[in-house]
Amino acid sequence: MPIEYTSPASRERSRSVSDAGEGAAGGTLTRRASRADLSREAGEVYTHAELRALLADCLMLWGVQGRVVADDVGVTINTGDGAFSLQHAPPNLRPARWLLQTPPRQAANRPPRAAPSIVALLTALRNALGAASGTPLRIGIGAPAS
Repeated sequence: MPIEYTSPASRERSRSVSDAGEGAAGGTLTRRASRADLSREAGEVYTHAELRALLADCLMLWGVQGRVVADDVGVTINTGDGAFSLQHAPPNLRPARWLLQTPPRQAANRPPRAAPSIVALLTALRNALGAASGTPLRIGIGAPAS
């Protein structure tokens, strides 16, 4: 079973199965029932404010000029290329958890693109914005290839 550190502030929310011991800052190491319990997307929903902050950081990291606005429906990213809309997928579309509407899809009257995870959503958004991906990390032993 995986072990996760739970801070004292979030200990009350923890659905632990059994305690494994004390952590460094007075937190508790707890055993979780399953891997799904560790996934934020398994039960909790990102708030629009959290998603807005994440997207603002991503735009800065990707070097894309844009403005992120959260509203009642979801989050909109306004760039020079148009408005990119993100929202939570309704429960009847599971396993899709996110919907991404891009200006080209909207102009073609196509439905929003479904994404099964926040990682897939961010990858699709980065590609739609035309932002370059980072250099892949390679870990290994030996001299670099010439």
